Amino acid sequence: MNEHGGGTNIGGMGRVLVASNRGPVSFTQDASGALCARRGGGGLVSGLSSVTGEADLLWICAALSDADRAAAHKAPGGRLDPDGHDMPSPVLMLDIPPETFHQAYNSVANSTLWFINHLLYDTPNQPQFGAGFTGEWESYREYNTAFAKALADSAGDDGARAMVQDYHLALVPGMLARLRPGVRIAHFSHTPWAPPDYYRMLPDDVGRELLAGMLGADHAGFLSARWADAFLDCCEDILGAEVDRATRRVSYRGHVTGIGVHPLGVDAADLRQRAKAADVEAHVAALTEATKGRQLIVRIDRTELSKNIVRGLAAYRELLATRPGLHGQVTHLAFAYPSRHDLPEYRDYTDSVLRIAREINDEFGTPDWDPLILAVKDDYARSLAAYRLADVLVVNPIRDGMNLVAKEAPIVSERGCALVLSREAGACDELGGDALVVNPYDVSATARAMYEGLTMPRALRRRRCAALAEAGGALPPGQWLTDQLTALG
Repeated sequence: MNEHGGGTNIGGMGRVLVASNRGPVSFTQDASGALCARRGGGGLVSGLSSVTGEADLLWICAALSDADRAAAHKAPGGRLDPDGHDMPSPVLMLDIPPETFHQAYNSVANSTLWFINHLLYDTPNQPQFGAGFTGEWESYREYNTAFAKALADSAGDDGARAMVQDYHLALVPGMLARLRPGVRIAHFSHTPWAPPDYYRMLPDDVGRELLAGMLGADHAGFLSARWADAFLDCCEDILGAEVDRATRRVSYRGHVTGIGVHPLGVDAADLRQRAKAADVEAHVAALTEATKGRQLIVRIDRTELSKNIVRGLAAYRELLATRPGLHGQVTHLAFAYPSRHDLPEYRDYTDSVLRIAREINDEFGTPDWDPLILAVKDDYARSLAAYRLADVLVVNPIRDGMNLVAKEAPIVSERGCALVLSREAGACDELGGDALVVNPYDVSATARAMYEGLTMPRALRRRRCAALAEAGGALPPGQWLTDQLTALG
């Protein structure tokens, strides 16, 4: 889900460089060939928007499409100015060769590193690291090298700070530190981190290279203490680095990296304002009409393997099978937006979601009751409307770095929604005390939690929802960003 941040005064920040695979703007071409810009969302965009004017910002990203490449080619040196593009800062788009990008992004970042850190492999069959992976890993190196060189060239004086984002760019800190020793470097992981036993599935040299690359940073940040501690375990067990757990500092090859925990929250005021907009109100009216006043169980996810949508739908199916009194009284709104359809595993998973949804409606539906309403087209305003109407929100990932859906919905809820939350979501650190916490693999326990949410006394639900909303807005994107910049000194 998208959110936009409020202002934060961090004057005197100097030169700040941000590097991420996806930038704050993307382009499409209309029928005439004209380029149309679209602003991106997410915590990083929000955080940077909050410091615009307080720092000399430059965002470096990859051109992800032909339209992005066309826009980069038209701009002097690939540098796009904020004017006319609704961006928080100037953007430098790197035109990386498509084959290099494909292998780095799809074959390594999304098909390997994402699977490792989310514990997603079908281990009797995958992974298999053969001769083909050697070439893919070289592309990943080349991709990271392009970013490191761009950061080094853009750093200006040695007072610059570089904020490198996520698993796509894990090698950049070490590369940049060698190119520009005077630049202060932060790396932030938006995903979980795998424990050593699972991480060791990577080829030994690759696993060591990734860790050493990240330890080129002066500060490495994570969304949860669990993920930070798993990273420390890997540094100690696999690299033999010296780890001070009391201070979360890692010493390796004469360099010290501080490890920080920076949970990302929501700008509550901005989200509430957006949730009152006319397009959201129209969706509220349409959903209210479609569901005819029934209680609503809501989930909003990408069709991402780690989001565990199929088990969540199986739990709803079990709820209806074991609680016939709910028939005709409850509707499940499941918004499952397409994700990573370049990868066959994701296409297959989407097919599984569609299949179980059809089976639920075929098994339990009646002429005047659709037990499940599934939507697969991304629509932010409709998602906000569902948040407002939810009686129960289901967030049951197998593993998730944070999960902002769990934080957003209670903030705009009008009914005081109950939250069914996986214990494997990073958000559980902050929200677990007022959520109905479940083992994401236990379908029956998830069904029972859904029922508990539906039948919870209204006053108790509202109190718990208010506490969830307060926790969800406690660390908005501007503060999240400021804390990381401050950690760089």
